[in-house]
Amino acid sequence: MTEINTNKLAEAFVSALAIDAAEVNDELAYSQHPKWDSTAHMVLVAEIEAAFDIMLDTDDIIDMSSFAKAKEIVAKY
Repeated sequence: MTEINTNKLAEAFVSALAIDAAEVNDELAYSQHPKWDSTAHMVLVAEIEAAFDIMLDTDDIIDMSSFAKAKEIVAKY
């Protein structure tokens, strides 16, 4: 698995979800944070794709349920 730029990923979460950087940790999870809903999820996906110059598979978009899982998914690309 490739080492990813965790700071770049965290910045994508902060930007897409309009949250404080202190809120971004491995426990940050989809639908468990009031600002991470389905609409914000698609903004987040676009933000991650732009930041890392990748195109996420549909399965990966659906599986991205937490910051920890996002790190794992992005590392595959």
